[in-house]
Amino acid sequence: MPVYRLSNELIFPDPKRATREGLLAVGGDLTPERLVLSYQLGIFPWYGEDEPVLWWSPDPRCVLIPSNVYISRRLERVIRQGRFQLTCNRAFSRVVAACADVRVKAGEETWLIKDMQAAYQRLHELGFAHSIEAWFDDELVGGLYGVALGKFFFGESMFHTQTNASKVVLAQLARYLERAGFVMLDCQVPNPHLFSMGACQISRADFLECLVEGGLGPEGVAEKVVFPEVL
Repeated sequence: MPVYRLSNELIFPDPKRATREGLLAVGGDLTPERLVLSYQLGIFPWYGEDEPVLWWSPDPRCVLIPSNVYISRRLERVIRQGRFQLTCNRAFSRVVAACADVRVKAGEETWLIKDMQAAYQRLHELGFAHSIEAWFDDELVGGLYGVALGKFFFGESMFHTQTNASKVVLAQLARYLERAGFVMLDCQVPNPHLFSMGACQISRADFLECLVEGGLGPEGVAEKVVFPEVL
């Protein structure tokens, strides 16, 4: 399959045309308008330092249905103990930076380069991107961030510096999304941690169909979502 080169025109090729690995297009920019459109179509940017912007739509897609989140007895005890205070959008830039820092400190590469961090900060200021924070004694010890459109939350990255902090964040976010009537929490690509929490993989075709049924897709409307201050 060919990889498409984007121009300044605000348009994406059909995500069904992505390569077997999920790569769809190269180039373009990270303006809020393009980013919102990409998520609406089931596409997201993912690239590294000294690379052009790369746009992906993987097949299969890792997702978490909010009602299917698995919370172990041990994790449930941690939640009931109230060890962590969970907030929304109190420290967005710090969460994004921490998601990058934990990988760098572990000797891993990160796609959260400065341009990407700045782009999501703009989305946050416009009300499309949100963070969930976990605090312990007023210290930020875990969190995640993503893009919320309509009844979909597109998770981007998460981190923790204290055991169970990110698990509590993900579990409580999923519970909130279920109460709020969200259809899906998109996890993009799988990992053992997500599977342990109940994530599954669906085909790209099914994922794109879910977006359309949920009011997104090519003809949909990318509506902003308001989150509570405390989760």
